[in-house]
Amino acid sequence: MRQQTRAYLYGLMAVLLWSTVASAFKLSLRHLSPDALVVWASLVSTTILGLVLCFQNKPFFSSWQQFAPSLLQGTINPFLYYLVLLRAYAMLPAQEAQAINYTWAITMTLMAIPWLGQRVGWRQLAASLVCYLGVVLIATRGEPWALRFESPAGVALALGSTILWGASWILGLRDHTDPVLRLAGNFFVGTILAFAWLILRHGFHVPPAAGLLGAAYVGCFEMGITFAIWSAALRLSRTTAQINNLIYLSPLLSLLWIYTLVGERIQGYTLAGLACILTGTAIQRISDTKHQRK
Repeated sequence: MRQQTRAYLYGLMAVLLWSTVASAFKLSLRHLSPDALVVWASLVSTTILGLVLCFQNKPFFSSWQQFAPSLLQGTINPFLYYLVLLRAYAMLPAQEAQAINYTWAITMTLMAIPWLGQRVGWRQLAASLVCYLGVVLIATRGEPWALRFESPAGVALALGSTILWGASWILGLRDHTDPVLRLAGNFFVGTILAFAWLILRHGFHVPPAAGLLGAAYVGCFEMGITFAIWSAALRLSRTTAQINNLIYLSPLLSLLWIYTLVGERIQGYTLAGLACILTGTAIQRISDTKHQRK
């Protein structure tokens, strides 16, 4: 099998798995609180990433200098990021939460301006406006002129999660540790913090089997092994753009799973808002490609 074909297969596998996660979040939250879901999913992810490192014959961490960055990065993501994101999913329909969360690409670009000293051009501004128009359409459920938000707190949390993701991404740019090793360290720290948070707020209780099954799925396919599959796709591909463009399939497939598994009727305003968000993201990608060619 040609190397590029293998890259596409790995990329499509990762996108397919990620597309199911919004449904898995919503179904798992029927049995677990957001705090408990973060704990058990993070524990599963840490275990899986540890096994991946064993399979690759890599030490977990050979020095304090390697592990130290994970103290901050793990606090931000997975601990704070998933606490915020899952609360958004608890407050909003899955179709709305996943569409708003997909603005992370634009949020990262905007955060890179002050943090990395990058300049903003008209394409970035246009992309941001189009994306956040989509957010307004979804947040007002198709009535932006009324400016009546059905769940302001849920929308704020969904947008807030993109800021935490952007902060995690920027910190990751400055950390040259092996990506799987870094992720394992981050989840190790995040799992400890999540357990402490859960015990302080709710005490310790063994969740029902359905909740544990959902957490295991999320830990495997949102937080764990899918990252390794995606990394393999990027490594095998001739260019990262050929694989990164596959990510556009994820939110569309996600709506199919949400309709089929969660039972939500997909609303017209969700499709319109998601179309704006995907268009804005595409404009941003085109802008980034032109900037890299200069």
